[in-house]
Amino acid sequence: MQENSNYIDLMNKGIRQLVGDALKVSFLKPSLALFILKSIRWQKQAEKRRLDWEQKDVHVPPFMIISVTNRCNLKCKGCYALAQQRENTPEMSSAKLKEVISEAHELGVSIILLAGGEPLIRPDLFEITAQFPNIIFPVFTNGMLLNPATIAEFKKQKNVLPIISMEGMRSDTNERRGEGVYDHLVRIIERIKKTNIFFGISFTMTRPTFDTLTNEDLIKSLTKLGSKLFFFIDYIPVQDGTEDMELTLEQTRSVYDLMENFRAKFPALFVAFPGDEEQFGGCLSSGRGFVHVAPDGSLEPCPFAPYSDVSLRDLSLKDALKSRFLKTIRENRDKLDESNGGCALWVQREWVKSLLETT
Repeated sequence: MQENSNYIDLMNKGIRQLVGDALKVSFLKPSLALFILKSIRWQKQAEKRRLDWEQKDVHVPPFMIISVTNRCNLKCKGCYALAQQRENTPEMSSAKLKEVISEAHELGVSIILLAGGEPLIRPDLFEITAQFPNIIFPVFTNGMLLNPATIAEFKKQKNVLPIISMEGMRSDTNERRGEGVYDHLVRIIERIKKTNIFFGISFTMTRPTFDTLTNEDLIKSLTKLGSKLFFFIDYIPVQDGTEDMELTLEQTRSVYDLMENFRAKFPALFVAFPGDEEQFGGCLSSGRGFVHVAPDGSLEPCPFAPYSDVSLRDLSLKDALKSRFLKTIRENRDKLDESNGGCALWVQREWVKSLLETT
């Protein structure tokens, strides 16, 4: 119980620091600074709600990832969503999505990452997020559907943040995502910069692109273009035949120091996944720090672990968070050692799948 309390304190402190750092990097933009000041107050309220539920034996993670659609307009090499072949499963309706997010808000979830597929494919996305101005929604997008209309929506809703996925330079981005994607993204980023929208960049770190993505010159150029947030996500070889894209042990072990160096040198926020989890005692999946909602409403440990024993189509979020499957994973963290970097949940996927039979 004491270990659990300590890690929750660390998580809450980490969120407060992240939002506080966001205020520092936005101080030259008064409207953004005002929004982030309000966000600090919202985060404190959400933290109190989570602590109240913890006393009632309901563990509520501060983060949630919702994959709002299976559909995508690109077919990127090694895409985990494509490899999982969920295309034919029904997606949650607008009403169900609003219901899930509303309950998450009441429970104290304060940051919901929207993913896919490509989330901007859903025409109802901004109508849904507009109902929840106190939740921060980073939207992970391939950027191809960013246009004057969608950029205007992002500008209107300051709590909805475009996070643009790219692979670094032109050759790497086009090789993985498709010819012409890089030049389109550069034009979009230059357009977004003029709007004063708080936006970020998401990198999928692979073995061959690691040195490019962690080069200071690249980060410097993107911060000059206005990016205030960077996600560095380890490539997980969900698609067979892409194992040679996975980071080496040496590369994964160097991520922490690289992030610390970037935080000291550049006016931006830097998040590494799963690299940053080690400071919180290891894997944060399964509701320990975050949980994943699949497009069909299944409540899963993580986007890279598409296994579930409960669905939000049948249960409330509060009841689904009590899942025996998720609880068993949380209680066996010794099997999810991330001290060597990489995704422990993926390494132990056979064990994770076997838990469904016993729970």
